[in-house]
Amino acid sequence: MQIGTPLSASATRLLLLGAGELGKEVLIAAQRLGVETIAVDRYADAPAMQVAHRAHVLDMTDPEAILAIVHRERPHFVVPEIEAIATSALVEIEAAGLATVAPSARAVQLTMDREGIRRLAAEELGLPTSPYRFAGTLAELEEAASVLGFPCVIKPVMSSSGKGQSVVRSTVELTLAWQEAQTAGRVGGQRVIVEGFVDFDFEITLLTVRSAFGTTFCAPIGHRQEAGDYVESWQPQPLSDAALREAEAMARRITDDLDGRGIFGVEFFVRGEEILFSELSPRPHDTGLVTLMSQSQSEFDLHLRAILGFPVHPGFRRAAASAVIRGKNLGWGPAYSGLEEALAVPESDLRLFGKPSAGKLRRLGVAIACADDVEEARDRARRVVAAIAIRPAS
Repeated sequence: MQIGTPLSASATRLLLLGAGELGKEVLIAAQRLGVETIAVDRYADAPAMQVAHRAHVLDMTDPEAILAIVHRERPHFVVPEIEAIATSALVEIEAAGLATVAPSARAVQLTMDREGIRRLAAEELGLPTSPYRFAGTLAELEEAASVLGFPCVIKPVMSSSGKGQSVVRSTVELTLAWQEAQTAGRVGGQRVIVEGFVDFDFEITLLTVRSAFGTTFCAPIGHRQEAGDYVESWQPQPLSDAALREAEAMARRITDDLDGRGIFGVEFFVRGEEILFSELSPRPHDTGLVTLMSQSQSEFDLHLRAILGFPVHPGFRRAAASAVIRGKNLGWGPAYSGLEEALAVPESDLRLFGKPSAGKLRRLGVAIACADDVEEARDRARRVVAAIAIRPAS
C-alpha cells in the first residue's frame, strides 16, 4: 500500500461517516500516517470535523447524499462510525468500486441493525445468546414481553450508547418503553429487540482485528454501564483460559462470516465459564478508549492499519482504565475547569472531545489512567473525572 501526500494529486483519502469522538481518534491515527481525511456528520463542528482536512454536514440516512459526497470527494476508503447510515449506499459504493468500505459493506449493513446481527449470530451461526424477540408495534412488544418474562431489556434495533433503551420490570412500563425506543434511538419509527434478562457475572468487549495478516485479539476489556451506556472500562478483565478461548472462537467465527478488514468490538456476557454473544460493532468500540493507554497500538491505530493493509500489533503494556465525563444539560459551548488537579493524578491522561453542546448524560470526555493493577487504574481514572467541573458558556 502506497501513501501519498495529503492535499496533493497523490493523496490517499479516507472519508469518515459519523464524526464523533471515536472517529476523531481514527482521523488522528490516519493523519499520523499521512492520510488525507474528510469528516461527515449530521451536525456542524462535530469532534472529528475539528481535526479533519475537510468536513461536510449532511443527512447520512439519505443514500443519494452519501453517494453525492463520495463522487465529490473521491475517497479511497469510506469508514462508517455510527449506526444511522443509509447502508444501501455503502453496498452501491462497494459494488461500483468507488471506494473500499471498511470493514465491508455487508459487515456494516448487518451490524448497524441489531436484528441483522442477532439473527446472524443466533440463527445462522448458532452462537449462544440471551433469549430474544423482535417487535414492530406495541402489541408485538407486549406479546414478546409476555413470552420472555420480566425483567426484560428493550432496545431500538438501530441505536448505540443506550439511546432509547429501557429495562422493563412490569407490563405497565411497556408503553413508556416503546415510546422511548421510538423517540430516543438514532432514527424514529423502528423495530425493537426485546431481550430476556441475563444474570451475568460481568460483560466484556473483545476487540477483534481482521487484517491482511490474519485475525488478532486484544486482551479482554471489562466495562460498567449506566442507563445502557458505558461509564467505565478497564483492561484486562480477568477471565479463565477456557472462557477466553471460547470468546475468541466465537468472535473469530462471526467476524470471519462478516469478512472485511478492520476492528470489530464483539461484546459478550460472561456467566461462570459460559459465554453469551451480546452485540457487535464493526468499528472501534467506546469501551476501547482504554487502549489509548493500555496498548502500544490503540484500537484506533489497529483499525486504521488493518484498513490500509499494514501489520497490526496490539502490544498490551499495562493495566489501565477509562472513566467517562458526562454532560449536565448545560447547553452550547460548555467550559471545563479543574484540569490542573485532574492531570496531576499519577499516570493519567484526559481527552475532552470538543462536542459543541453538553446535553444530559452526553459523553463529553474521558479520563484514562494506568497502574500496577486494574483497581488502582480505575481509582485514578475516577479521580480525574471528579476533578473536572463543567460550566455553561459565559
